[in-house]
Amino acid sequence: MKGGTVQINWHGTKPVLALDFQPVSGVLATGGADFDIKIWQIISDEAQKKPPTASYQNSLSYHSTPVNTLRFSPSGEFLASGADGGELILWKLHLSDAGQAWKVHKTLLFHRKDILDLEWSGDGAFLVSGSVDNSCLVWDVTKGCVHQILDGHLHYVQGVAWDPLSKYIASLSSDRTCRIYVNKPQNKPKRAPKINYVCQHVVTKMDQHNANESKSLKNHLFHDETLPSFFRRLAWSPDGSFLLVPAGSYKFSPSSEPINTAYVFSRKDLSRPALQLPGASKPVVAVRFCPLAFKLRGSNSGNAGHFNLPYRLIFTVATLNSLYIYDTESMAPIVIMAGLHYAVITDIAWSSDAKFLALSSQDGYCTILEFDDQELGSPIASSDWKNTTPEKQGDSVIEIDTSSSSMEVEDKKDDENMGKEVEPVATSTPASKPAKRRITPIAIDP
Repeated sequence: MKGGTVQINWHGTKPVLALDFQPVSGVLATGGADFDIKIWQIISDEAQKKPPTASYQNSLSYHSTPVNTLRFSPSGEFLASGADGGELILWKLHLSDAGQAWKVHKTLLFHRKDILDLEWSGDGAFLVSGSVDNSCLVWDVTKGCVHQILDGHLHYVQGVAWDPLSKYIASLSSDRTCRIYVNKPQNKPKRAPKINYVCQHVVTKMDQHNANESKSLKNHLFHDETLPSFFRRLAWSPDGSFLLVPAGSYKFSPSSEPINTAYVFSRKDLSRPALQLPGASKPVVAVRFCPLAFKLRGSNSGNAGHFNLPYRLIFTVATLNSLYIYDTESMAPIVIMAGLHYAVITDIAWSSDAKFLALSSQDGYCTILEFDDQELGSPIASSDWKNTTPEKQGDSVIEIDTSSSSMEVEDKKDDENMGKEVEPVATSTPASKPAKRRITPIAIDP
């Protein structure tokens, strides 16, 4: 592995708030507080063994406010970007003899306030966005309108994630809750979209029993609105087997101090976390999965992980000031990097071939890491592991022990929590000192 912070003029002196790799060409898109989206070509100098650099390609200028989030569609044909004031723009890739050009395809208008995160559905037909207006919106990309409103949160929605198998949507808010929505299509005409998400779980607190007291105490699982970040970017594993959620604040006992952590939810039971990843001296603000799966390496039993998968998945956890890289076959992180930036980390992105990992920061710079061939392991063809869906796996993908703690989960009835469908909306098509903490995953007792 080589790389580091690339000292170039990314967005002037303004913060870089979001980034993502285009899955086909591999170009990197960054969104900044200068209202622009910039496209970069990542250059690898393997012969000289120098760190990777970025070469500016062009700018996408249409937003009139800071760009907080951007994500390419699964096919790479579209780029969705969300900004302050509720601006959400779809860009479309146009190919010509002169090269590639991104042009505004549609503007999606409904959010009343800043958009902080967005995610595409697995088929690229829908988008979900989270906003400072406390709502999540499910967008029909083809029609260019809002298909459903998910408005259960009581404060800013700072992270959204769409299950790659299209069954669940997860959202994370500064109201200290993680909401899990499940798709329950209504009986409608055959041509109607089979998308109707209802709230299945609201994960918020944990019951803990004090040895000296008969009654249990309930502690919040997530940081409140004082977390010094605009974002709480959560993510599903590429096979859909588990959900990784940042901004955790966990107490081992009622009298202990809370520690910063990220939670792992098993698809088999999304009502409560199965694992927590402690050790960070600062709060976790973003997580992201490597898009590839790798062959098992046969780790020794002393460092064996909690994940019961026939392949290895790799994921990154970013705190305010550091980066951890984990894989599902070991308990300890395989990489820890700190001191990369002078300000808060804002986003993480992997290239589709897992060769590059990039992260952005409010200090106005981005870090790019490059991995050598086979450094992360031997990739498995997607056809070999994406067909092994969690529903086909008999056992739980996460192995834990049992004990006495339990999660407080608000299970809502479907008829009380139907997402609201709306009429189509008109669209326009324009021309501190680190504490000594454990850093290995720890099972949370059911």
